[in-house]
Amino acid sequence: MPDALAGLYQQVILDHAKARTGDGPLDGADAEHYERNPTCGDEITVRVALDPDTGTITTLAWQGDGCSISMASASVLAELAPGLTLAELAERTDAFRAMMRSKGAGEPDEDLLGDAVAFQGVSKFVMRVKCAMLSWVAAEACSTQLAARA
Repeated sequence: MPDALAGLYQQVILDHAKARTGDGPLDGADAEHYERNPTCGDEITVRVALDPDTGTITTLAWQGDGCSISMASASVLAELAPGLTLAELAERTDAFRAMMRSKGAGEPDEDLLGDAVAFQGVSKFVMRVKCAMLSWVAAEACSTQLAARA
């Protein structure tokens, strides 16, 4: 990865860690899930609201405390999720998980992941992968809850 691109990606993570999209309560959520990373103490609760007519995500909100990587990842996810179906969210979660397991190899699909590609560099640091995945795993559990009710 060229240095300029790595710098841009680092800036995306820093920006989302400071100005967090989706950070806050969500009254009337259709699903909620809590996750914790016992290794470093990060914790997050993700809440999802669906449009009952279209089945698309209207809002993905979260509340948590942790390192800048976990908070930025939740912010990016909250920006990415609205308008997606549960199947589309699952597709993006699978792509994000594959990127996080890649150890920095390969090129993630920017059209699919948007700003989440910024976390490709994080995948090189095994101890930080769980931090980046925390909100995505919680959102995946929300999707499972919602699919079970359908």
